[in-house]
Amino acid sequence: MPYLMLSDASLAFGHVPLLDHADFQLDPGERVALIGRNGTGKSSLLSALAGCGGLDEGKVWIQPGLRIGYVPQEPPFAPQVTVFDAVVAGMGEVSTLLRDYHAVSHALGEAGADQEDLLQRMHALQSELESRDAWSFEAQAERVIQRFSLDADALVGTLSGGQKKRLALAQALAVSPELLLLDEPTNHLDVGAIEWLEEMLVASGVTLVFITHDRRFLERVATRIVELDRGRLLSCPGSFREYQARKEAMLHEEALSNARADKFLAQEEVWIRQGIKARRTRNEGRVLRLERLRRERAARRERQGRVEMALDAGERSGRLVAAIEHVGKRFGDKFVVRDFSCRIQRGDKIGVIGPNGAGKTTLLRLILGELPPDQGKVQLGTKVQVAYFDQFRSRLDEQATLIDVISPGSDFVDIGNQRKHVISYLGDFLFAPQRARSLVSSLSGGERNRLLLARLFARPANVLVLDEPTNDLDIETLELLEELLQDYDGTLFLVSHDRAFLDNVVTQTIAAEGDGVWREYAGGYQDWVEYHAARRREELAPTSAVRRGEARQASQTRPAHPKPATGGKLSWKETQELAELPGRIAALEAEQKTIGERLADPALYQSQAQEAQRLARRLSEIDEQLLALLERWEALEG
Repeated sequence: MPYLMLSDASLAFGHVPLLDHADFQLDPGERVALIGRNGTGKSSLLSALAGCGGLDEGKVWIQPGLRIGYVPQEPPFAPQVTVFDAVVAGMGEVSTLLRDYHAVSHALGEAGADQEDLLQRMHALQSELESRDAWSFEAQAERVIQRFSLDADALVGTLSGGQKKRLALAQALAVSPELLLLDEPTNHLDVGAIEWLEEMLVASGVTLVFITHDRRFLERVATRIVELDRGRLLSCPGSFREYQARKEAMLHEEALSNARADKFLAQEEVWIRQGIKARRTRNEGRVLRLERLRRERAARRERQGRVEMALDAGERSGRLVAAIEHVGKRFGDKFVVRDFSCRIQRGDKIGVIGPNGAGKTTLLRLILGELPPDQGKVQLGTKVQVAYFDQFRSRLDEQATLIDVISPGSDFVDIGNQRKHVISYLGDFLFAPQRARSLVSSLSGGERNRLLLARLFARPANVLVLDEPTNDLDIETLELLEELLQDYDGTLFLVSHDRAFLDNVVTQTIAAEGDGVWREYAGGYQDWVEYHAARRREELAPTSAVRRGEARQASQTRPAHPKPATGGKLSWKETQELAELPGRIAALEAEQKTIGERLADPALYQSQAQEAQRLARRLSEIDEQLLALLERWEALEG
């Protein structure tokens, strides 16, 4: 039986149809990725599936009693509640009991508390929780809070964007959902958290519908791709790569079909206008067919055009953009940057990666001379013009029109040597002329990011600092932005958790190594992963070689079928264990050899980075197991 079904669904905002008599079915065990261009209605559809949004027509059927976890793109949390209260809020009737029990437990530990009254209150709550069999709910809430590295007593208002996203995921998982609906789950998460989420979703077997534009996440998690395109839902079983191949063929066939229909319509229009003689001989069926062709052509919704981006690097900076020598920065007792040195040359494209809170923004401000270091020296180059993506994001006026955001006080935008009307320039970023005077507050997340990019690229800059520019952008726009940045002549600093975007754009990477230590690496994110995997193998190699030698020597000096020690010291069970040890050691050595051969293949780290990490962990486990078996052998024979 399916988990949910969408039947003949229609939804429109103004004159734009988001769903046009669409159908969808979700079966148990599926992991469906819902993709499409920004503003096509993906979030509205997911909200309708969760029962939080309505349809103009059609219906949503959900299997009765199904436990659903829903994480919207911007989860609404009251800032004054604690993390624990927010997590249990989705647990129905027991949520109030759990919140009260949690509060009483903390109050008991405070000085001057009325212990007797609190103990009576706690006893009453315990009885009520037991009668509802609710202790498992509390244990589940505590597990997910710990899993997402959150402080149960912290106020939601004090959390960062990444922590709020983890809180929303914890709240959804706390009810042990059978169906999970996730809207942009990777936004605001660092790379480590994204990779953990990938592994958890795949390993848990939970049925899933999710919206994301993270191509690595898509490829790793999705078992089916569903695209929302001009009001229709197009389903493609299989991986994201398989979808891309099928989509290209579908668009080609659609273009050919439309071209044939347009040619036939043009011929019929010529016929109907041939004058009195033709009208005398025309047949009624042909006239009716022409009317049908006209209606079909009028109803056809063409695929929206591509974003047209241009980037003006302005005046060239000096060859040296910045030189940093033994720079350090600390806030209180915490080192954010410790003894870091590097040289930034004109044209470098640098990715900055690290967990949330590692100090990526602080590091960039030090490099660009906006923040004085506590120690070390920063030398800036000449003719440096810096533009910040995040700077514009924080200054967007919700009540300003799109025209005012792009070109306040002027009807034109100058891009290099070309002058464009502001409405035409907005059209390059897929904003229709009728929306040019719309307010910023009316834009979706992806449309807002497109507007930010349009504003950023409307000003010349030879140094770009882009802080998470990929959030909410659709895949097609992401790929166009990649091409633009690859061809950019200036210097680029890119802070991103999109692994594919980093690999396709940057030439070098500055990565957080912990405790304020930052190191520079050649290449992108995958090169950094491979470097650490290779270093891990080198660290393991001497120990592995010694242990493999010990195992080989032990197997050569001991008989193939060891005999129990004399004197009746071994039990029958121990004798059996001793007889099985050589075979177990041989099996582990064989597995160890196979894993070593696979880890020696560079292609593994390019195509299956997660598998390489798993194999490295398994190799370490085998070493420990071999040592334990050898020690056990010696103990049994002693």
